Amino acid sequence: MRKIHKLSANMEDYLEAIFHIVSKKQAARAKDIAKRLKVNNSSVTGALRTLGEKGFINYAPYDLITLTSRGTALAGEIIRKHEALRDLFVKVLYVDSTEAEEAACKMEHAVSPMILDRLIRFMEFMESCPRSGENWIKDFWKNCETACHNDKPYQNCEACISRCLADFKAKKKLLENRSKETLLNKLTPGQKGKILKIKGDGEISKRLTAMGLMPGSLIEVENIPPTGEYVEVKVRGYHITLRNDEALRITVELYDSAGA
Repeated sequence: MRKIHKLSANMEDYLEAIFHIVSKKQAARAKDIAKRLKVNNSSVTGALRTLGEKGFINYAPYDLITLTSRGTALAGEIIRKHEALRDLFVKVLYVDSTEAEEAACKMEHAVSPMILDRLIRFMEFMESCPRSGENWIKDFWKNCETACHNDKPYQNCEACISRCLADFKAKKKLLENRSKETLLNKLTPGQKGKILKIKGDGEISKRLTAMGLMPGSLIEVENIPPTGEYVEVKVRGYHITLRNDEALRITVELYDSAGA
C-alpha cells in the first residue's frame, strides 16, 4: 500500500504556485516560483526537493518542473478551496478582493472536505433560491454599513420582505412564460444553469457523474473556443473541460441572474 504524504500549509502554497505557472507555461522554473511567492531561491530549492521526494512534482536540479498526476489532483483541491472561500468573502460578505485573496490563502489549508462541500452548496443555494439572490446579499451589505448608526434595526424588514415577495412573483411569471430548458452546449460564457438530466448510460455518464455533474448542480460555462470542440465549465468548484459530445448529453435549466 502506497504511503500517503501530508503537506504543510507552506508546501501547499508552493504546489499551488507551480500549478498556476504550469497552467500558463506548461512547465515551471525555480525563478518563476520564487518571483510568484516572493521568496529566495534557496527556499524554493528546498521546497522543490521535498515535493519531488513525496511524488507531487517531477523535479531535477536546473531542469523544468512539472506536476505529477498526484500533484495535479492535490493542487486542484487546494485551488478549489481557495476559490470557494474567496467567492464567499467577495460575493456574499462584500470583502475587498485583495483582503479576500489574502484571507483565502491563509484559510484554505484548514478547510475540511465536508466544510468545503457545505460551503459550495451554500453558495449555490444563495444564487438559486428565490428568497435570497443578489438583492438579498446587497441588503446584508447595507445592514453592515448602517448597523452602528441605527437604533431601530428592524425598521426596514417589512419593506425588504415585500420586495422579496414581489421579486419571487416576477421570477415565477418569467419561468411560466418562457421555457428555459436547453442543452449545456447552447449556453455562452458567463451563463449558468441548473443541471436537469444527463442523457445516456455507460462510461461517459459515469465519468460525468464522478466529476460532480449531476442533476441539481449549478453549472457555469467559463469558455468555449472558436472551434467549439469543447466547453470549459465550473461545477461544484471544479474547473472541467467537456467535449462537445459530452455537453450535448447535459440538459440544464438556464439560470437568469438578472432578477436575482
